[in-house]
Amino acid sequence: MINAVDRFLDHLTMYRLVLYYLMVLLGTALAFCLVKLVPHDPLALAFTTTLTLTACWVANKAFALIFEVPANNDSVYITALILALILDPVAVTDLSGIGAVIFASVWAISSKFIFAVGRKHLFNPAAVGVALSALLLDKPATWWVGGNSWLLPLVLIGGILIVRKLRRLDLVATFVGVALVTILATAAQYGDVLQETLGSSPLLFFAFVMLTEPLTALTTRWPRIAFAAIIGFLFAPNIHIGSFYFTPELALLAGNLFAYSVGPKGRFVLTLERIEQTAAGSYDFIFRSPRKLAFQAGQYLEWTLGLDRSDNRGNRRYFTVASSPTEQSVRLGVRFYPQSSAFKRALGSMKPGATIHASQLAGDFTLPSDPSIKIAFLAGGIGITPFRSMLQYLIDREEVRPIVVLYGTESQDDIAYRDILGCARRELGITTFYAVAKGAVRGQYPGYIDARLVRLTMPDYLERTFYISGPQAMVKALRQKLLAMGVSRSKIKVDYFPGFA
Repeated sequence: MINAVDRFLDHLTMYRLVLYYLMVLLGTALAFCLVKLVPHDPLALAFTTTLTLTACWVANKAFALIFEVPANNDSVYITALILALILDPVAVTDLSGIGAVIFASVWAISSKFIFAVGRKHLFNPAAVGVALSALLLDKPATWWVGGNSWLLPLVLIGGILIVRKLRRLDLVATFVGVALVTILATAAQYGDVLQETLGSSPLLFFAFVMLTEPLTALTTRWPRIAFAAIIGFLFAPNIHIGSFYFTPELALLAGNLFAYSVGPKGRFVLTLERIEQTAAGSYDFIFRSPRKLAFQAGQYLEWTLGLDRSDNRGNRRYFTVASSPTEQSVRLGVRFYPQSSAFKRALGSMKPGATIHASQLAGDFTLPSDPSIKIAFLAGGIGITPFRSMLQYLIDREEVRPIVVLYGTESQDDIAYRDILGCARRELGITTFYAVAKGAVRGQYPGYIDARLVRLTMPDYLERTFYISGPQAMVKALRQKLLAMGVSRSKIKVDYFPGFA
């Protein structure tokens, strides 16, 4: 069952998963309205949803043209559906209510462009829209989706899938834990308050959907936990500064300011210089950046292309930066398959001079600060890209580290970055052992990376920290093999992207 869920999640981007989750919630809420399980007029809810979708779509198109950035339809629909689920539904005859919904929708979308530094928006869009609607129009969000017990099972099921996809259990758990402790510490009756908070408040929907929004959250572990704790504390309804009380959206906006102050800044518009083939079906796209990109070897970026027609994977992807921080250009390594996504087809058709947007620099799949730590790099296929970044970095710095590389491919033609791997062996003494499933030659291991190869190449494997990057099935299988061999969980790091590449 768990493997089936993982396979389902693997074929969805994070944005599509959230979008489908919100669509199911809204569709179910409409059905429940018809049988009076949700206390809203179904026509009003349908009208409000249409209103938010239309206002958000039009605003996004307009601002995307003005600011000359690619429009992301998934993000627009997600914002619109969130607004429909937390704002009170309005009737066709309620002109002031209609104006408030349009106001919140337009401000939610415009905040991505207006409240932005380096083309990266600072605040959660839906939170901006409802906060301004409450402060300026006295039309606050009611968060009705979180207050209905009939919708709670769907909120939980979909939320768990999102957390599993994003691997952000620490973020959600910290927020919920701090919020509950703060609420109970400031409450008079624990039992009723606890039941109300978990069963009929926006706590869980807020945690699963709003808190986890990747562009305004933090990606490194301890800053991320601090981010969640700050928002959890301010989320408690009795927390106030004088006569000013925080609402869920204001708590999130305060957390967004903290995230911006400590997180990576800006969005980059990168210009394609050239394309290099690195292996059969694998290519490196080499981009020029208007300013130096400060990152650690092994980190990833979110890449966005403007697509005329998208598919169910959207127009954003997370890819490791294959270049080293010591290089001037920004290198993106991609493997193409016969049934490639719309994003990859558009990427493959790019010509020198074309541009792509990159942002959300993140990831802790990086070299340890202690250069004496023994390391093992385990790569499968295009999963060699973060190791290419790390090895080039070490070569350029002439930094010797006790590293062994195991590189698994299907055939000889699939081996990428032979030049970098050879240079690392000659200049730094870093040996690469190739595991080739079909057509292995002398000196190569016939088959896939397995426990036997680990023992053969690294008698001291229990002393090493293992970095694993490649197809998710391979990463999971190797992680289980290493655990069975006695390698500590704390000594296994896996490359991770919050979306399907």
